[in-house]
Amino acid sequence: MVALTANIQNFSNSGLLTVETVEIARETLGIRCLDWDRERFDIEFGLRNGTTYNSFLIQGDKIALVDTSHRKFERLYLDLITGLINPNEIDYLIISHTEPDHSGLVKDILQLAPDITVVGAKVAMQFLENMVHQPFKSMVVKNGDRLDLGKGHELEFISAPNLHWPDTIFTYDYQTGILYTCDVFGMHYCDDHTYDENFAAVEADFQYYYDCLMGPNARSVLAALKRIEKLEIKTIATGHGPLLQHHIPAWMEKYQTWSLEQAKTEKLVALFYAEDYGYSEHLVRNIGHGCTKAGVAVELIDLNSAELQEVREIVAQAAGLILAMPSQAAMNAQAALSTILAAVHQKQAIGLLESGGGEDEPIYPLRNKLQELGLIEAFPPILVKETPSQSLEKLCDEAGTDMGQWLTRDRNIKQIKSINSELEKALGRISGGLYIITTKKGEIQSAMFASWVTQASLNPLGVAVAVGKERAIESLMQIGDRFVLNVLAEGNYQGLMRHFLKRFPPGADRFAGVKTYPANNGAPILAEALAYMECEISSRIDCGDHWIIYSTVQHGRVANINALTAVHHRKVGNHY
Repeated sequence: MVALTANIQNFSNSGLLTVETVEIARETLGIRCLDWDRERFDIEFGLRNGTTYNSFLIQGDKIALVDTSHRKFERLYLDLITGLINPNEIDYLIISHTEPDHSGLVKDILQLAPDITVVGAKVAMQFLENMVHQPFKSMVVKNGDRLDLGKGHELEFISAPNLHWPDTIFTYDYQTGILYTCDVFGMHYCDDHTYDENFAAVEADFQYYYDCLMGPNARSVLAALKRIEKLEIKTIATGHGPLLQHHIPAWMEKYQTWSLEQAKTEKLVALFYAEDYGYSEHLVRNIGHGCTKAGVAVELIDLNSAELQEVREIVAQAAGLILAMPSQAAMNAQAALSTILAAVHQKQAIGLLESGGGEDEPIYPLRNKLQELGLIEAFPPILVKETPSQSLEKLCDEAGTDMGQWLTRDRNIKQIKSINSELEKALGRISGGLYIITTKKGEIQSAMFASWVTQASLNPLGVAVAVGKERAIESLMQIGDRFVLNVLAEGNYQGLMRHFLKRFPPGADRFAGVKTYPANNGAPILAEALAYMECEISSRIDCGDHWIIYSTVQHGRVANINALTAVHHRKVGNHY
């Protein structure tokens, strides 16, 4: 048996990867793998504060290991486990879901403990068989099933599909009041604190994580919250970031509020993907993120595992459909595809993309069928011929925003017209200058015409910019990102204004035909600009349909000392 201690013990093989163990409850050990310097998580989003991969060891009369870790921690993690306990004494390996960052070392654990019983959802077992390529003992659990480890550690399993993996389950220990949730309620945040003592320090990362991974499945979030509402939860043991213990009601209320807001949105986009095939889910999630920026609800459905009745119902509800091409050899996915074709109705918006799996359903014959049925194409088919680049990810995000804007056009016009006319006129008397924001991050660059810009501080020198949440540039305007604020000159701005105000198709080069040169921070400087400032974002404030982005200014230059800044005068305040 393993002896648990209350002291945190740290182990490291470099300054960037460390592991630590800490007793989090009676006979329960947390194993935290800390990745201090990771800047990107898969392709979903960039990281500002690294991340952690958490797993747990529960010691009753029987011993259970909840999840493993990322393969990059292979030696550190396995040395730690074997130092704590003889792996053959572990009776159960509970799989919260099979995403590789939590199940990357399952095969290694099976080799160390061949008699261990793997516990998880039915879909998880199917995925694991294809991952480990070896026989293993298994126990399939459904919602409400229980497993008694002895010493009071009775575990109940709660089904939570699509959060953010189709095979997700929660595990609740009645002895300790710990709810093991893997990705749900997590965040990518790495520091020395095991728990969430400092609410303000992690709040932004908590919401950022929700927006990227949980928001696209708001209805599934609400269903999961309903299933756990009667549990007496003392600790939420997440798979990423600090464990939640000090502010549990507040964290759960945020999930409830955000998900209700997302689910009640008038328009719904159903995003169909093929799990574990090509780049299907990764690209669909990028499209889903773009849709939510435009204020529509989204629901992700796996073509390989969804019930046909579920597919039929979601298609009937949806105003828009996204279809990532499944494998031609996947029988379940093909049946789902036939169901979609039978259930679609005229004037639904449609977007198609390849999955890049090598055996994709041909995209153009399907496109022709859907157009014959009266569906409206929101964006041209997205073709995937190689490993997705940042440019392709950005294209997908912009395609999703185009879909969302198309679906919400009538609602937005109605909202604009609902503003009191006198109030409109008063707001319209607030004037601003004319500017173009330019930015570059990796291989992606973008630009935005702006007039809601102001100096915001003297020490340090700082500016504030209002950026609409649906703008393509918004994802490149996160804390720590850099941009150039280009100031336009009176009498010499019309050409640039016409160029940057036109509607660009997803993935289009916004700088084609525009003369630029690189700033010190890498962002483009417009050669025709009156002046420019190089800025770094230090904070963001949520202001309804806009972000107020505060940035410090590092460098700047004026091209013509005698010229004046172009000014934008409005008559009404219900649009730019």
